[in-house]
Amino acid sequence: MGIHRLNHAVLFVARLDRSLAFYRDVLGFTAVPMAPDGFAGAAFLQAPGSTNDHDLGLFEIGAHAGPSGAGRSTVGLYHLAWEVDTLDELDLLATRLAAASALVGTSDHGTTKSLYGKDPDGLEFEVVWLVPADQLDEQALAARKRIRPLDLAREKQRYGAQTRGGVGISVPV
Repeated sequence: MGIHRLNHAVLFVARLDRSLAFYRDVLGFTAVPMAPDGFAGAAFLQAPGSTNDHDLGLFEIGAHAGPSGAGRSTVGLYHLAWEVDTLDELDLLATRLAAASALVGTSDHGTTKSLYGKDPDGLEFEVVWLVPADQLDEQALAARKRIRPLDLAREKQRYGAQTRGGVGISVPV
């Protein structure tokens, strides 16, 4: 038996209230009541539509915390990627991330359409829509060899704004 998906991630954050508000208000996560009694420095969140017990844990280390040096001066995690069901949902999150000054980039990887954001501590994440298996064509597969800016309007026209992504790949048929 091998690993088949990421169940949850845990992040160290400077200020729990600030991070909790970001993941709740911008990305739509909801808090789940599972922090140990008497431990105020942690929060656990569930992504919209998730069946996981929790998808994200946040542990406060204090406002004195310095920024992550991962990828600049130390080894460490670059980013996590969360999947959305439709291009309309990806578009909504692009608007929310931009409004929160947290959108740092977009990419078209051919088979995936991606947004990149940073949370209040500067930790990077990706939000992705996957082309369904039955719509993977030579053009999409060939485009994996280069990264282009994402044109959401064009992708909605090509695949449909409400087409469920990842079907046959990350979502069972």
